[in-house]
Amino acid sequence: MTTVTQTRPVNIILLGPPGAGKGTQAQLLAEARNMKQLSTGDMLRAARSSGTEMGKRVADVMDKGELVTDDIVIGLIEEQLTTVQADGFIFDGFPRTLAQADALDALLKKSGQRLDAVVAMEVDDEVLVKRILNRAEQAKAAGQPVRADDNEESLKLRLMEYYKKTSPLMGYYHAKGALRHVDAMADIASIAKDMSAIVTEAAG
Repeated sequence: MTTVTQTRPVNIILLGPPGAGKGTQAQLLAEARNMKQLSTGDMLRAARSSGTEMGKRVADVMDKGELVTDDIVIGLIEEQLTTVQADGFIFDGFPRTLAQADALDALLKKSGQRLDAVVAMEVDDEVLVKRILNRAEQAKAAGQPVRADDNEESLKLRLMEYYKKTSPLMGYYHAKGALRHVDAMADIASIAKDMSAIVTEAAG
């Protein structure tokens, strides 16, 4: 893979429903542009096994079966922003609410950084559900682990929950002039090309 040199660090958010391919595109961008992918799930798992004070807080909350609070997630992101050397950060699946968006905005300002673009990965819900179900069936046939909630009813509920929480974010970032749109139903290479063009424009 060709590495792209950016004129300056670029921070972007990827918004998209479960199965839209946020993780895949974030990883491709990170590899091609020396950016750092920040996935909430990955950060929580890493923190839990780190042995740091923050990690102990995360482990305590998760062991009790409680939801990790916004302040803990923001704390983890702040650690990354202030300690990791990268040509920008890709926020994968965060923020999910307006409160989280405001907290992230404040954190970026505090660390002397800014948000350059928010990419909405647009999908056809019916096609996406069929794609995920087909992928689950193939994994099952191959003896690989499958999510218990990878069934049509659960997937539609997850989509509904996503749109309920995320719709306000679309308006929020549109008003800031940061929102961009990508057809996430295209092939992986085409989506990656569109993503790269957005980052290049933001870096300029």
